[in-house]
Amino acid sequence: MGGFFGVASKKDCVFDLFFGVDYHTHLGTRRGGMAVYDAEKGFDRAIHNIENSPFRTKFDKDMQQMKGQFGIGCISDYEPQPLIVRSHHGTFAITTVGKINNNKELVEQIFDSGHAHFLEMSGGDINPTELVAAMINQKENLIEGIHYALETIDGSLSLLLMTPKGIYAARDKYGRTPVVIGRKEDACCVAFEDFSYRNLGYTDEKELGPGEIDVVTPEGPKVLMQPGKDMKICTFLWVYYGYPPSSYEGLSVEQMRYNCGVKMAQRDDAKPDIVAGVPDSGIAHAVGYANESGIPFSRPFIKYTPTWPRSFMPTIQSQRNLIAKMKLIPVHDLIRDKSLLLIDDSIVRGTQLRETTEFLYRNGAREVHIRPACPPILYSCKYLNFSRSSSEMDLIARRVIRQLEGDDVSEETLQEYADPESPKYERMQEEIRKALNFTTLRYNRLDDMLDATGIEPCKLCTYCWNGKE
Repeated sequence: MGGFFGVASKKDCVFDLFFGVDYHTHLGTRRGGMAVYDAEKGFDRAIHNIENSPFRTKFDKDMQQMKGQFGIGCISDYEPQPLIVRSHHGTFAITTVGKINNNKELVEQIFDSGHAHFLEMSGGDINPTELVAAMINQKENLIEGIHYALETIDGSLSLLLMTPKGIYAARDKYGRTPVVIGRKEDACCVAFEDFSYRNLGYTDEKELGPGEIDVVTPEGPKVLMQPGKDMKICTFLWVYYGYPPSSYEGLSVEQMRYNCGVKMAQRDDAKPDIVAGVPDSGIAHAVGYANESGIPFSRPFIKYTPTWPRSFMPTIQSQRNLIAKMKLIPVHDLIRDKSLLLIDDSIVRGTQLRETTEFLYRNGAREVHIRPACPPILYSCKYLNFSRSSSEMDLIARRVIRQLEGDDVSEETLQEYADPESPKYERMQEEIRKALNFTTLRYNRLDDMLDATGIEPCKLCTYCWNGKE
């Protein structure tokens, strides 16, 4: 995934930039970066690996040394950024959030147009942000270039581009990821997460629409490209990625999760002793479920966060699983001889939740009922780097379907498995339950989850659950 933050100020912006970027560390695990522009010193930049140390620790010295009126920064799960680029548009810094599926085709087109080269990252990949910069440079001005990149990329793209005159902010053409602007007396900021600027003294100014391009200066934002009408914002932002106080399209993450829990309780007939949420994203779901059902909410395990924040996660999946398990500390008095109902945001591979369940049984739990807050994930996301899955067969739902149907599964058959009223769905759910050793398993329904947002379903992306764009 990833997130970004930018500041355009009449004064030095580095303090706001530093903490604004830090407030996005829940969105990425690998790299952080900041770039600033000062009228006297020009551009400056710092990028650090944050796999084994928090953003603030790595960038504290840079914060003391950097200076500028304009600044952009990011948390990235993959590529080093922001980049500083010199082109016929002049020098600019750029950072992006998104996923490019047609990168090979785009690279060849750029080579054919006379572009000389790209720098390779470790592993031989081309930095997606560098590719976006090259696409922008194909056009006569920055507005045309940004619009060209938004329209041409297959996947998703939101970006910040900083020049000596201001910060260009662009939201993905279908609004799959958010871009919001905050304002205070002498500065404006632009962010992925709107909560990130409120403690810095900013108030909400606006949320960009799909495909909208604005330029942000200390005086405020100016629309350069009007938003489009079609919206397909990622629903998983509310279910998992977003931090609880964040809001997208006017709906807070915490409220949506609470609504989901209410919906799940209304359809359930389980009678556990307590309801619990797998920290952190399962907690609000569990509170909603508990309040609606009347079953007490409790915390049978606590997430240890003083030295292991969200960003402290290695890139190797087996190590990520181990760290995730080590973070959860049991409260034995709330586990022993209890029937527990656990709500997690989702089941992707199933590895961590199976290990959590086995851990609870070893500590004396009588029953463990699992209630994922979203439907079975049947498709790898084409639009965001939401999962490190390299194949759809990494998804436990798809592995179970292959066991039931064989290797050649038609799209029509997959749609039957996506239908919670179908016998195939019930059989898949039961096979997953047995494979992961749950007492019972019941997924949240897609229609209930969408109802929990209060947003028109046509504006929400549901691809990972039903393959529909």
